Amino acid sequence: MGKPVIAGNWKMHMTCAQARDWLATFLPLIADTPDDRELVVAPPFTAISTTAEITSGSRLEISSQNVHWEAEGAFTGEIAPSMLEEHGVRYAIVGHSEPRKYFSESDEQINHRARSAQAHGLIPIVCVGESDEQRSRGEAERVIRRQVEQGLEGLDPNRLVVAYEPIWAIGTGKTCESSEANRICGLIRSWVGAPDLIIQYGGSVKPGNIDELMGMSDIDGVLVGGASLDAESFARIANYQVA
Repeated sequence: MGKPVIAGNWKMHMTCAQARDWLATFLPLIADTPDDRELVVAPPFTAISTTAEITSGSRLEISSQNVHWEAEGAFTGEIAPSMLEEHGVRYAIVGHSEPRKYFSESDEQINHRARSAQAHGLIPIVCVGESDEQRSRGEAERVIRRQVEQGLEGLDPNRLVVAYEPIWAIGTGKTCESSEANRICGLIRSWVGAPDLIIQYGGSVKPGNIDELMGMSDIDGVLVGGASLDAESFARIANYQVA
């Protein structure tokens, strides 16, 4: 089993100056963090270079918030794997609910992005999850299984992170009950057929629930949104303690 992955997704927040200030606060707070976990932050593209420079030599890894499936070309607004590699980026988030919702990203496109990431030495963090409406209709498992089967096709599970992010819990303050999140993560593990697959939970993760979440048997990390924007808050999440 690989190390749990604790990742903060800044989304469309943080200028370079703000990233510098955040890192100046955060890095000292993880000086004594146990090395049994991987710590990751995903800045916006404009702040990747700044973040990479400041974190060089530290234990904090960098993720991009997306990656394109082509190595280069006429794809305005996209980012190539080699552009990320140049800055020492190790992870790439793909399939987040926001591009799925706002840009109608399909499972096929997400799969292409994830394959591209792996082909260029990046570790994709593939997000899956159901909407409130889908869950209320009893379709959660069917929706997630489709996303898993189509989105993870042809991927190496040993160089992969899956993030279960129920859409209804993202940025809403609602958190999926730990036991239910654990159940879904266990189902994903069984569907993929890879017992050592790293599976995160994401959706209103905060200092107040991190210890309980990380105490679950099938949750191997978290993908944190809003709470990662505050350095002290994210440091508490990085320094989770399981009884």
